[in-house]
Amino acid sequence: MNSLTSAVAAVITDPAGRVLLHQHNSGHRQWGLPGGKMHLDESPLHAVVRDLREEIGADVTMESVVGLYQLHSDGGDLPDLLVYVFRGSVDCEVTVNTPGRIRHLSWRDPSALPANVTATARRAIADAVAGRAGVVCVVHRDAEPEIPDATELPTQGATEALAEALLG
Repeated sequence: MNSLTSAVAAVITDPAGRVLLHQHNSGHRQWGLPGGKMHLDESPLHAVVRDLREEIGADVTMESVVGLYQLHSDGGDLPDLLVYVFRGSVDCEVTVNTPGRIRHLSWRDPSALPANVTATARRAIADAVAGRAGVVCVVHRDAEPEIPDATELPTQGATEALAEALLG
């Protein structure tokens, strides 16, 4: 039996109706909702406010609870996660406030999310956009993606081809 870890996340929107996604510096680097693990003796609301302030450098107005999502690990080494997802909004600039932990922040139209969004984020964003609240569901992890790092150096052949194209 896998252990169960409690976490928080938020579907944050801006005045244009876009949702905020973040990408971690380590691990699978899929896009997900800002948030993180809950500390012992910490309420979900306190945890999400703390985590968002730490990650994006802004105070977010929490409006409601979207739902409770159990991310099932399907028997791997990863624990099951119980994620409390809130709906919030922000009307100021957000920045990567923890560059050691967060790689990128990106505002995205909910109807045009990147392909490598986590299963929980996809489901919670769909629920939030549809106006649902109090959702309780199980979400199954996606297979670990093979996504190349955007900052990786090109292969030797690609470097030579680029040099030839530039130098003629």
